[in-house]
Amino acid sequence: MDEREKLRKFRELDDAFAQALRDLDGGSRSGRSVEAEPENTLPAFEERLHSLMAEYELSQSCVHEMLSTLLEYKRIR
Repeated sequence: MDEREKLRKFRELDDAFAQALRDLDGGSRSGRSVEAEPENTLPAFEERLHSLMAEYELSQSCVHEMLSTLLEYKRIR
């Protein structure tokens, strides 16, 4: 896989992850944290995350690295 293809897949995953977070938050920007969400939404989020990881063949360490990078560059809070 060339660098362009890797970047495209990363962007797709980033978009899908962002959408999963918006879905978890109910699409609002109310500033609520994940801990403030009802417990029944967490399994749905985890299921979606694991599905994305399987679809893009990503390990937990790869996703952790991606999230750490996004946090480092203040792309997510």
